[in-house]
Amino acid sequence: MTNLTRPLLLAALILAVLPAQSQSGNEGRIHSDFRREGEQLQSCKTFNFGSLANCAETLVTGQPMHIAVGSLAPQNGTAAGLAFVEHKDYANEWRLNWDLDAVGSGNGSWRAGAYMKAFRQPGGKIIVVAGPSKNTNPLYRTAPLFNLYAETTSLNRIYFYGLGPNTLPADRSAFGLTQTIAGASAILPLAGKTGISLVGELNGRVPQLRSNNGESSPSIAILYNESTAPGLTRQPAFLQAGEGLRIRPSLFRDTLRLNYLLQFQQFVALSDSHYSFRRWNADFGHEFPLYRNVRLTAANDQNGPDSCSTSSSTTACPHISLTQNLEGSIAVRLFMTGSIANAGSVVPFYFDPTIGGSDLNGQPILASYPDYRFRAPNLLLLRETFEHSLGKLPAGFLFSIDEAKVGMNRDDISFDHLRHTFTAGLTVHAGGLPVVYLLFSWGGNEGHHTTASISNTLLGASARPSLF
Repeated sequence: MTNLTRPLLLAALILAVLPAQSQSGNEGRIHSDFRREGEQLQSCKTFNFGSLANCAETLVTGQPMHIAVGSLAPQNGTAAGLAFVEHKDYANEWRLNWDLDAVGSGNGSWRAGAYMKAFRQPGGKIIVVAGPSKNTNPLYRTAPLFNLYAETTSLNRIYFYGLGPNTLPADRSAFGLTQTIAGASAILPLAGKTGISLVGELNGRVPQLRSNNGESSPSIAILYNESTAPGLTRQPAFLQAGEGLRIRPSLFRDTLRLNYLLQFQQFVALSDSHYSFRRWNADFGHEFPLYRNVRLTAANDQNGPDSCSTSSSTTACPHISLTQNLEGSIAVRLFMTGSIANAGSVVPFYFDPTIGGSDLNGQPILASYPDYRFRAPNLLLLRETFEHSLGKLPAGFLFSIDEAKVGMNRDDISFDHLRHTFTAGLTVHAGGLPVVYLLFSWGGNEGHHTTASISNTLLGASARPSLF
């Protein structure tokens, strides 16, 4: 029996047993949720497509408990475990959503986290903040959303080729990383239909590096030192703040959806200012839906990573269906990020973004190259993507073009000498289940790369905290 099969079987057994223990004459909300989930699991006893689809939905998306499955950072495998999801509604129209999950993979990597969302549901009495004059428009009409979270991720295999855009494949080394992130963030929507929101975050980050001597590549400390890999010898705890502006309007009768983010972050090393730095991010996403009601990439900020509810008034996830309308979209994204360190300070290499394969967050950039292939404080990405459903199956075809580069200096962020990658393959968007990717990438000058991965959140869930 494989390392992945054991936790899946254990999770299925727990899901089957817990509902039976929830029967009581004085049934509470959580007991009631377990009982309903147990009733939904009865579909697993019938062998036809509809019953099997319902069974899969309940096992992987059901509330309050379901099997959690998804890919960890590249080279660390697919992880499985359990997730617990609950909510509480208050008389003042506020709702709290909780997520707890823990997963482990076959190579010993793991992730465990707790997440809370707090927001006011539609229809409640919304307090508006107004200026001194009665004729002044309110500052915001939509209630803000608050997040609290604590997450630890332990990864046993990460590759490091050195810093900069011209490193060699032969320079590959390996290391392990454990990082704990605990903090809070908020989204404050502003007035009107512009989709403009203020965003802010305050996180504590505790990174810990370790050697990896079980790989064909040498451990990082054998090939590199503090001058070639800043932060290798010491990893202080960080206080990381961030503030920015998010713009997400739908324009021209929903034929263009913008997803813009302008953000500034401060990484303050608590015990050694030598590792403190600042970072800016500029992300400009443009999506052109080919049909109405396209939701291939839709995410709900009110959901935690283990929830796929379609609205705040229900906990139900979208169902797996063979009769969905055709969906498709064309997307264009420009992303730039740069890091700034004062004289005498450095940017720790483990907080640098990477291109090649996928990054620590599982986001593919220049996927034809090996994972983590190029690493530097500054990055530019230009991506064009076409995705379309295949008939009325819960699957789609994806084709994308990436052009990207990294640089050691801010002046390196330009549109010349970009590396490129072409990617084509299949995606599976089945109800609220995690999205499955089967992709083949080519281009560049280091061969091709085949990727099979599962998103680390349910479809429609919000993202996990970034690892860098």
